[in-house]
Amino acid sequence: MTSLLDVSHLRMAFDTDRGKVVSVEDVSFSLRPGETLAIVGESGCGKSVTALSIMRLLGKNSRCEGGEIQFEGTDLMSLSDADMREIRGNRISMIFQEPMTSLNPVFTIGYQLTETIRLHLNQNKKQARASAIEMLRKVGLPRPEAIMGEYPFALSGGMRQRVMIAMALACQPKVLIADEPTTALDVTVQAQIMSLMKGLCEESGTAIILITHDLGVVAEMADRVIVMYAGQVVEEADVFQLFENPQHPYTQGLLQSIPHLDGFEEEERLVSIPGSVPARYSQAEGCRFANRCSLASERCRTQPPYAYVEEGHAARCWEAEAASEEEEAYA
Repeated sequence: MTSLLDVSHLRMAFDTDRGKVVSVEDVSFSLRPGETLAIVGESGCGKSVTALSIMRLLGKNSRCEGGEIQFEGTDLMSLSDADMREIRGNRISMIFQEPMTSLNPVFTIGYQLTETIRLHLNQNKKQARASAIEMLRKVGLPRPEAIMGEYPFALSGGMRQRVMIAMALACQPKVLIADEPTTALDVTVQAQIMSLMKGLCEESGTAIILITHDLGVVAEMADRVIVMYAGQVVEEADVFQLFENPQHPYTQGLLQSIPHLDGFEEEERLVSIPGSVPARYSQAEGCRFANRCSLASERCRTQPPYAYVEEGHAARCWEAEAASEEEEAYA
């Protein structure tokens, strides 16, 4: 199947008080039509920077130092700001982490939603209002006509997030980027929001890039998974492969830290990954996970590993590659 979005060897840098910091390095992945791709990892690993790079929403202190972002055959990095505005919100939409800061507090829900629809779909006021009410109804909000006249502060967190989903999907985009869409919501509302988003995207054929640290959500939502660490993709696999046979030690650590109700004793402690993520302005020469990895050898500390791929499963790890070669030798 032809890819809808291709990110190839993306490298993003920021100018800071400590000098240049490379936040994302050599990130590559593709997204197929109708697919849900999850990007997981610890806070600060580069998930949101990758998403904002696709949307071209990073600040003036950022710059692309290499790589391409191809959307339907067009390199987004080469587009003018005017051309990018035609794509942003129309063909690629984004749901941000906190809807209260994404919605303008001084305008009504109806104004903000109809403004989006009129901007991209060339509808008049009456048509845009009817479309906005229909979208609010689709996302399960009660009294959509009344909510059109409400301000964001009058709605609960779950209702605001539903408004954001309505706004993001109003123009039926080809790609929806959801950056931690359920972070501030309770568990019950989280499940409702994720189910709603999945259903609406399946209905319209929209592909999803889901950015999250919640592996439970990944198991429910994703078709494929990318694991990021310290600005790099360290593993990529089909969701079933990743959970059944994780290859990178970091992915294994993430999965082992998930609490399980069955067979869990009260005195038993959860497994945690020792150490902390290295500072981005002082990266190690070799594998970036080496200082936290129990399997790390001298080679890991001095030589950056290249991603090896086996049956659609990729991992940036010398030990995983060695294990694969050993299995082949015994086969």
